[in-house]
Amino acid sequence: MPVKSLEELKKIREDQIKKVKLRESGESDDQTVEILVGMATCGIAAGSREVLNELITQITDQGIDHIKVVQVGCMGYCHSEPTVQVNMPGHEPTIYGNVDKAFVSDILDQHIGKGKILDDHVLIKTYQSAL
Repeated sequence: MPVKSLEELKKIREDQIKKVKLRESGESDDQTVEILVGMATCGIAAGSREVLNELITQITDQGIDHIKVVQVGCMGYCHSEPTVQVNMPGHEPTIYGNVDKAFVSDILDQHIGKGKILDDHVLIKTYQSAL
């Protein structure tokens, strides 16, 4: 779709800058949640790029500013790619496998929003208590 005005172009630029900042290491405070997305060759082949883009889109669209999305290499779970690790402040990490675009909403709403572990996709669960 062609850009029709300078204002529209500026809006697109602002949106893209926000998305890029989610991929960079931002300010870190006690409330920052880290989401690590496995982006090795096996993960990319299984769809991790789509998962990463969906995470960034939903976080941006919802205006969430306490989540940092980080691309990482192989997590060692090639059989369960795409893999996503959620690091909640004060809790041990949880690694989810076989993550697809549809599951991204559940991670953001249920795990990060409500502190509920989504057992049907868990590879490693050390997160013991709800928020």
